Amino acid sequence: MSTIASWRVAVTPLPEKVTDQEVVSRKLDRIELKLNKLAKLLEESNQKNFTKKLFPAVEQEKWKNVVPKLYPNSFLFTKWGDGLSAEEQKEAQGLFKIYGYNAFLSNQLPLDRKLPDTRDPRCLGKNYSKDLPNISVVLIYINEALSIIKRAIRSIITNTPKHLLKEIILVDDYSTYNDLGERLQDYIDQIHKDMPGLIKKVRHKQQMGLSQSRISGWKHATADVVAILDAHIETTQGWAEPLLARIKADRTVLVSPVFDKIHFDDLQVEKYIPFSHGFDWALWCMYESFSPNWLKMEDESQPGKSPSVMGIFAADRAFLGEIGGLDGGMTVYGGENVELGIRAWLCGGSVEVVPCSRIAHIERAHKPYAPDLQPFMKRNALRVAEIWFDEYKKNVFVAWDIPLKDHGIDIGDVSERKKLKEKLRCKPFKWYLDNVYTSLETWDNILGYGVLRNTFFKRYCVDQGVLPGNIPELYECHFQQPQHCYYTTDSEIIIGGLKSHKYNGNRCLVDPGSGGIPTLQECTMAKLNQLHMHWDFKQGQAIRNKATNQCLEVVLGETSSYQLIIQHCTGQSWSIEHLITSF
Repeated sequence: MSTIASWRVAVTPLPEKVTDQEVVSRKLDRIELKLNKLAKLLEESNQKNFTKKLFPAVEQEKWKNVVPKLYPNSFLFTKWGDGLSAEEQKEAQGLFKIYGYNAFLSNQLPLDRKLPDTRDPRCLGKNYSKDLPNISVVLIYINEALSIIKRAIRSIITNTPKHLLKEIILVDDYSTYNDLGERLQDYIDQIHKDMPGLIKKVRHKQQMGLSQSRISGWKHATADVVAILDAHIETTQGWAEPLLARIKADRTVLVSPVFDKIHFDDLQVEKYIPFSHGFDWALWCMYESFSPNWLKMEDESQPGKSPSVMGIFAADRAFLGEIGGLDGGMTVYGGENVELGIRAWLCGGSVEVVPCSRIAHIERAHKPYAPDLQPFMKRNALRVAEIWFDEYKKNVFVAWDIPLKDHGIDIGDVSERKKLKEKLRCKPFKWYLDNVYTSLETWDNILGYGVLRNTFFKRYCVDQGVLPGNIPELYECHFQQPQHCYYTTDSEIIIGGLKSHKYNGNRCLVDPGSGGIPTLQECTMAKLNQLHMHWDFKQGQAIRNKATNQCLEVVLGETSSYQLIIQHCTGQSWSIEHLITSF
């Protein structure tokens, strides 16, 4: 029987001699009966709700099995995880500690899930040539969750036109998890039934790091264009065509999509607005606004120039080789993307962000393969500085608070990269600062940097103090950013870190002129308001305010602790940790 037939209504015929008035009366009686039943049902429902409010324990059966969150302090369960059993919570937390994202939830989501289209509407109206270059997509991973890799592969296949996708190259940087062996291969074999040879696997025999993994992917690629991505991504509809169109128009441009954020806990996608990719002098990446000219266009579908590359990018495969590929001397993590972006600009290319290309990227809560990335970042940053930064390389030393000489950090052999620089006739770094990254502060006026210590109290360092607040203090030396100080050719003492960009402000030491307690004020405002912010200071001597003729000194406070004070000079002296030039 069909579904429609099963809903036939049986109608009882009326007796032959029933008047029209009786028919109407019977219909009204039936309506009244139904209304009475409905009223009774509503009354019973309201009574149940009232009972639940009075007696919460008397609830539906499902509430009897609710388990409180076992890991209330875990980032994973801050906004996610209601209704999970105890065993499910334990499994989810265990996987989260391994991967840094919600692999438990990922394992339950469909591999071909459809993500929201976050492109500007003007992107949808663009027509791209059918004669675009083809593409090799490289996915880099180490000990990634299998479902995450599968979903990345599926999204690439689904959202890349078949005639453009030449291959997907999986670069395994020596994973140790079993499911990335046979189980991943089973998935690849399924794909190869319909698309033979689409996926290639490259496995390192030891862990070689992100930069080396990208080099491996590039070397195995055979398409016109190579896109180097993380494996914890999902491509979206129309991601490839805008990138390929820009490279077809100019083979020397490195292009990057806009990364939408996949939350590590609930794996939902958050739209990110387009930004260029910048960095500070320590070579940590950051988002920055596009140039004023781009903003004036008020057209989010247009590519924007970028000082550097955040990490995910596409390039003409041959051109990437011509400018030296990626630097094989970089280790583990950090700086290699900044180095590539700088080299592209200096050696005949450029970098752009293409907003009509969108890729969703999981931002991990933690990187399980290297909890402390700073040693690798520092080493790589010094290597980049030595090769490319010319006279500005000292800024990287200042940013990392290490001495200009005898720092003891091995940056590897840079001779081949310097030869490449000469061979390509690359521009000097000053050209880059003047023409590409004009907002990067040059730090030309720094004389000394590091911790500032009174020679009589060497265990203690000048510290920016409690934030929010503007009272510097004397604190036991820990040599971290709150204790980083700088003395400048303008006779300013900056405390609490030095900003890398012209649009940010530093805080300068000020003698308030009364009260005896020094303060920290934003340097630009202190200068505008003509505060007492200029100090006579020679290494190993007193710090004397030029306007008030009083000195920064240390006294024993009322609570038996040492404190900073501005007072009549008593002969106390100070030393700053590192010198750029004697003063």
